[in-house]
Amino acid sequence: MEKTLLHICCAPCSVMCIQTLRAEGIEPTGYWYNPNIHPVTEYRARRDTLIQYAKDINMELVLKDDYGLREFVRAIYPALEDRCGVCYELRMREAARFARENGFESFSTTLLISPYQRHELLKETAERAGEEFGVKFLYRDFRPYFREGQQKAREMGFYMQKYCGCVFSEEERYIKKKKSPDKAPLS
Repeated sequence: MEKTLLHICCAPCSVMCIQTLRAEGIEPTGYWYNPNIHPVTEYRARRDTLIQYAKDINMELVLKDDYGLREFVRAIYPALEDRCGVCYELRMREAARFARENGFESFSTTLLISPYQRHELLKETAERAGEEFGVKFLYRDFRPYFREGQQKAREMGFYMQKYCGCVFSEEERYIKKKKSPDKAPLS
């Protein structure tokens, strides 16, 4: 059986990724490394939900539990408009590095399930990280399972976030709400 490290952004996104890999005969080891998630209360809610879920499904979970506000901001500044690419690079390089240093044959990420992520950029970034560290990137397009996974997560009572994790995506969420065409302008 292939030893695979699965970078996990949150428990809700992991449900169908883990189930799909297990159905293929792959038993992933979960890996938590997400310096992009802010504020710290959001970071902790996502981390703690994943820790409990990993216990519930008997999945090994490795935590690189560094709340990374300063690391993340330093990495993306001044390229705020390309923050997703920088964020993918931070997380995929770290996952590939950890996989290589700890004897994993491959790595993947639950970010591949989200229809809101920049899928091709994420895939290319992870492939480059795999090449750099000499570990195979296990690509799967998990997006067809997104809605099913979200529904299962709700049924299990998981904490369900409303944005990718970075403070800028949270800002955009509120700006979009404010500019929603079905709302009357304030005068």
